[in-house]
Amino acid sequence: MKLGWTTLLMVAVMAAAGCATRSISNSGYQDGRSGTAYKGELSEFDVLAVNRDNAVSEEEIQKAIKHSAPVRVTKGSPVLVIQSGAAYPDAPMLKALNQHFLVTPFSGIPEARRSVGFQERDSTTYARSLRLVAARTGAEAILCYWGVLESGRENLETKAVSWVPIAGWFVPDEVQQMRIRLKVAIIDVRTGNWSIHSPEAFKSSSWSNNYRRASSDQKQVE
Repeated sequence: MKLGWTTLLMVAVMAAAGCATRSISNSGYQDGRSGTAYKGELSEFDVLAVNRDNAVSEEEIQKAIKHSAPVRVTKGSPVLVIQSGAAYPDAPMLKALNQHFLVTPFSGIPEARRSVGFQERDSTTYARSLRLVAARTGAEAILCYWGVLESGRENLETKAVSWVPIAGWFVPDEVQQMRIRLKVAIIDVRTGNWSIHSPEAFKSSSWSNNYRRASSDQKQVE
């Protein structure tokens, strides 16, 4: 039996509805809606001082190779920590980092876009501003991280009877698979050199029903 384009489109939409991606800085259960306080993510190009508009010469590339060096952060050293998209880094991240470094949290809310007609800012300006802030706090490095929550839903055989109460609860009808992926940029305050790391994704799964979907989701996020 052949399927029409409308049927195929409906199948594709239904398949896509079972998975979702959101920032850790906008991780509330909003059922597809964006939070009002969330202003988006920091640009990696701005944080790392990468100017996409300027032509790059071979001489500049060779100079960068000559002066490049791995970025190392010694235990106990002061670090400026930024979570992209958040006014303040998440508590679990600060708690973990404070065990190894002297942490100064800093805002990761991106600058508002300028209206048409204004000259665009050099993308290296923000990176230099961050290094100046870090230098004034005595930090040796800047740690900026981006986090993405990916979730997928697996329907259970109990879906048809999910609203049947059992001892004050409802039958679970769904398993939500969730994982968090992080990308971390470490920037040397003195030189501006940087490196990027991505640790292994952390995964979890949880049963839920329509009545407790939001609560179950947020427990997984935490």
